[in-house]
Amino acid sequence: MDKRMAGILMHPTSFPSPYGIGDMGQGAYDFVDFLAEAGQKLWQVLPLGPTGYGDSPYQLFSSFAGQPLIISLDELLKDGLFEERDVMDIPEWNSTAVDYGKVLEYKSRLYKKAYNRFLLNQDEERAYDYQRFIRNNAFWLEDYCMYMACKEAFGGIAWTEWNERYKNPSAYDKEAISKELSNEMEYYRFIQYIFFTQWIKLKEYANDKGIRIIGDMPIFVAYDSADVWAHKELFQLDEEGFPVVVAGVPPDYFSETGQLWGNPLYDWDIMKADDYDWWIARIRQQLTLYDYVRIDHFRGFEAYWEIDYGEETAINGKWVKGPGHDLFNRIREVFGEKLPIIAEDLGVITPEVEELRDDFGLQGMKVLQFAFDGGADNPFLPHNCVPNSICYTGTHDNDTTLGWYATASEYTRKHCEDYLGVSDESMAWVMIKTAYASVSKMAIVPMQDVLELGSEGRMNTPSMPSGNWSWRCEETAFSKELSDKLLRLAELYGR
Repeated sequence: MDKRMAGILMHPTSFPSPYGIGDMGQGAYDFVDFLAEAGQKLWQVLPLGPTGYGDSPYQLFSSFAGQPLIISLDELLKDGLFEERDVMDIPEWNSTAVDYGKVLEYKSRLYKKAYNRFLLNQDEERAYDYQRFIRNNAFWLEDYCMYMACKEAFGGIAWTEWNERYKNPSAYDKEAISKELSNEMEYYRFIQYIFFTQWIKLKEYANDKGIRIIGDMPIFVAYDSADVWAHKELFQLDEEGFPVVVAGVPPDYFSETGQLWGNPLYDWDIMKADDYDWWIARIRQQLTLYDYVRIDHFRGFEAYWEIDYGEETAINGKWVKGPGHDLFNRIREVFGEKLPIIAEDLGVITPEVEELRDDFGLQGMKVLQFAFDGGADNPFLPHNCVPNSICYTGTHDNDTTLGWYATASEYTRKHCEDYLGVSDESMAWVMIKTAYASVSKMAIVPMQDVLELGSEGRMNTPSMPSGNWSWRCEETAFSKELSDKLLRLAELYGR
């Protein structure tokens, strides 16, 4: 990837839609059209998996499955899996925020209707396509569907609270459970089939318009997930199945007490003995969904922050060496010399992390909101950017640019204004222009900055357990005025 490109960060849940949450329907296609008209070549999304408690796309029920809530009801209608009357009684929704609980209840009821119609009205071509999907994805799909069916049977509680037969099933138990919960498991297979069918169709539409998709893959997995339940041997768990140690990061820009994520940590010795097969399968799956994969918390491959299970904050942790070059040599062996992987290299970065990133030619990240707190040697300042990087105004974890600017220290604001030579223009568009002008091969801007939103548009506040991930844009967001403005910048700076 040698040419310069620019694009927008926008998660599908944020699209306009009449159903309470953005989805893979008309709002998604309108957004892709907007990108194309604006001369954008990239669309970045957050992880697309099924979310659990807190609705975070970084705490998923599966590293392989898709998010049911972004399935388009209108696309199901076109496919004959609904009748018009099924989707006529639409509740009134907040057009700028997702209420995940209400959306889940509403859409699940309709998905069950679609599932029943699907079972009754499969034509030969669709039936073949469905069975092919099940065969091709059996390596993760069966465990996920059994996990979700069991979770439903136990009222949604974590797998550690299930009866022993379900919590630690033998091969014999699994066979019995698959018969006992056969209909429930088939429903979850259907949901995943629909998700992947709709997403691949949308991805092909974007690719045909010259737009490549950057996906996001968390380095760690959620404890209450099909990944851990089905592969306990790959994680550092005790005999009861509870984590011995968990993941997080030490005190940093975002939090004085660090971030206690709580994810179980991998047993890298076991993974190495298995030639990292689980990681290879995971990356292969991601590359069916995206053109590039951004690995969140990349530094954890070089060394990760290990916290004893039960600690209340992330302060009392320690750095432990990760698999480093050994893992990425295996990844390169399978996927080729030029890896379509982006390293999220923010936070406490050491020369060893930089060496791991650079030895495999991976793009790093430059975030302009981090650029103005220090002096001229700040690595995020535009004059310190390097070509093999992505320049962001901010990420999903940052406030919007206007929100950041409004609450920044006097020093930061003055430094920013002096460096950029402005004080009275919209800082959002000044920063967008600066990102586009940078030497970074890619420039990515959150849609909230394009819309010049303040803190009301913030997607996530790290360490805040609720109230995140809910932002949605209005139907008027994809205007010609904005696409023309972005197109001019893309042309001006050769993107």
